Amino acid sequence: MAATAVRYLRSVGAATAAGPAPVDPLPRPDLRAVADDERAPVDPAEFRRVLGHFASGVTIVTAHDPADDVGGPAGFACQSFASLSLDPPLVAFMVARTSTTWPRIARAGVFCVNVLGAGQGELCRGFAVSGADKFAGVMYTAAPATGSPLLDGVPAWIDCHVHAVHTGGDHLIVVGRVEALGAVEPTDTDTDADADGGGTADGPLLFHRGRFGRFGPLTG
Repeated sequence: MAATAVRYLRSVGAATAAGPAPVDPLPRPDLRAVADDERAPVDPAEFRRVLGHFASGVTIVTAHDPADDVGGPAGFACQSFASLSLDPPLVAFMVARTSTTWPRIARAGVFCVNVLGAGQGELCRGFAVSGADKFAGVMYTAAPATGSPLLDGVPAWIDCHVHAVHTGGDHLIVVGRVEALGAVEPTDTDTDADADGGGTADGPLLFHRGRFGRFGPLTG
């Protein structure tokens, strides 16, 4: 009976103990920017001007690949960060496909999102430049789940594994699965964030129309 069943399964191409039936591989995704014939008739300068009216928070995305002994930790300033899903816990950020930092984060397979406070504008500027030693003089510890750099003084952090990467024109959409996270809540004893270099006292660092700012509650 068993031999008959095996012969039947082989005849219809099912997997047996001898090995699985051959499966055609999925096609590789076409990684490319938007083609000329797909571009909308929108002037890039006007696009930036209008979208600049949308205020956002500011983060620094960091990673450290232990195999990258020469390069050390990697990181870049990022506005385009957002929560994505509660179950499972996912976040997302966007990065230019021309970024030289992203390939290093991709090789690490993990990252930590450091949410910046209002007093950390200079820290953000340091991570926004290309080619410099961004971590020079920057204090950090290892994030608990991935070991990615968790920068000192940030009001919040999210420690993630790379969950998926999608193309979005000239950018990549990186989805991370949250493994650990934390925040420091301000207290009545906090001093001014600009004076002590911390990020918690005056709320988040904001970016609007090319300038940094800070959050202020509405009154009245």
